[in-house]
Amino acid sequence: MSQAATQQQRLPEPAHSRTTVNRPRVQLGLRTRCILYGMLAAAVLTGLIALGSRGFHWFDAALIGYVVATIFAVAAVTYKYSFWLARPPTGRYWRRSWRLFFSYENFRRYTTLIPLAILDLFSQQFIRRRGLYRWIMHQCIFWGVLLSCCITFPLTFGWIRMTLTPAGEHLLWFFGFPLFAFRPESVLGFLIYHALDITALLLLVGLVLAFHRRFHDLALISIQRFGFDIVPLALLLAIVVSGLALTADSAWLGGAYYWYLSLAHEVFVVLWLISLPFGKFFHLIERPATVGIELYWKTGERTAMQRCARCGEEFAPARFIEDLKKTLLEVGEDYTLRLDSSPRGPEQALWWQDLCPACKRVARGQATLAALDPEGNRFL
Repeated sequence: MSQAATQQQRLPEPAHSRTTVNRPRVQLGLRTRCILYGMLAAAVLTGLIALGSRGFHWFDAALIGYVVATIFAVAAVTYKYSFWLARPPTGRYWRRSWRLFFSYENFRRYTTLIPLAILDLFSQQFIRRRGLYRWIMHQCIFWGVLLSCCITFPLTFGWIRMTLTPAGEHLLWFFGFPLFAFRPESVLGFLIYHALDITALLLLVGLVLAFHRRFHDLALISIQRFGFDIVPLALLLAIVVSGLALTADSAWLGGAYYWYLSLAHEVFVVLWLISLPFGKFFHLIERPATVGIELYWKTGERTAMQRCARCGEEFAPARFIEDLKKTLLEVGEDYTLRLDSSPRGPEQALWWQDLCPACKRVARGQATLAALDPEGNRFL
């Protein structure tokens, strides 16, 4: 065989004649996946509304504005929450917390930890330790918002309705199933029909305390932002005042201004729902994730502890420090202080996170003195 024929045989095949055996799988971007999660949550809520109202038979079309705003808020909250959990810091601890939660060993040893963490979440003991005034304020706002939503949403979706029985009692229905009958003039009837007024008064107390604190606390005034800190509270106050005005107009004015008040109330509620995923009150949805963080930390107290590289004292669970280092590497943060003699990668280097809080303060002080003058701080 000639040399030219050999070279011709070695020529690469044309691109159009090749066949790709292993094609790379197309992966959706993070933002696209979070948008799809939001759309799925909106679709699920719409299906539940149709199911609970028996095919929209008991759905009040006059409340369509509330429902549309709620569906949008659920989609936006799901999108933002999914995006938040996909971040390296939150995602790593979120996954680790669920693994610890389903661990049989942890369940056997920390059976009471989850109820205590949930109780702390709802009673907000972490705020009570900062001050009684702030605790009462947060409790009134938290329970006022939570209970109002638990009542308003089922009523809006057609999940809760009332019918009149032949005996003159009111029958309460939930999700298409009858629950119990009651007399409207009884104490129970008063509490049921004025439940939103009670939660509104509770919320009003918390809002008054919050506005007083924001207008008189100089430390808070210097850092607060009007759009992020004041506007959400103002919207809640407008919802409370317009809602109580609806009851007052019905009871004392014969509904003379009911149409105008109901329209204003709906506008305020819709604005608050739309701003919920992007404003101050999104932390109400983020806060339950701290139950997992508490489990993560408590279950690590009896595991191997990290010793300070400077003083040798134990100061944190070793797995927490290791997860923190991996998370910092994923986000491109390098806190290495001195590389180890063995080339085993940045994970084996001496990190800033390997120092306890006291030694960190000492190191910062030493660095400040060294930066001011080679012989020390010349101003002392």
